[in-house]
Amino acid sequence: MRIWSLHPKYLDAKGLVALWRESLLAKQVLEGKTKGYKNHPQLNRFKNSGNAVDCINRYLTSVYENSLERGYNFNKNKVNPDFIPTKLTVTDKQIKFEMKHLLKKLKIRDPERFHKLSRKIKIDAHPLFRIIDGEIEPWEKLN
Repeated sequence: MRIWSLHPKYLDAKGLVALWRESLLAKQVLEGKTKGYKNHPQLNRFKNSGNAVDCINRYLTSVYENSLERGYNFNKNKVNPDFIPTKLTVTDKQIKFEMKHLLKKLKIRDPERFHKLSRKIKIDAHPLFRIIDGEIEPWEKLN
């Protein structure tokens, strides 16, 4: 499971669809509606927020909005729009780590997007997140 801290605009088609599916699974986990993935490290930042369900609905809303901009037809009814607006933090080194990880995928799947993004200097976070100074997040699985 990869719930990107990066803005969804950077993802290719395959990545955006995967993010939607995986974020919906995360929502099910955070709502206690499934037994799988309960201890997945990617969910810790939501669990530790104090309002995990609102955070994941906020997260999914931004993914949904980005999908509309691209002409996708994701199911809006999968997201509860009545969430309390919130912000989480993510470190600058986590954002750089994720962009490097995404670029490896894009080099193979979408070379044109890879070349465009590999020159990008300022990287935007997903709208749920505010970037702060810091190391790679402790929940990140490093190889």
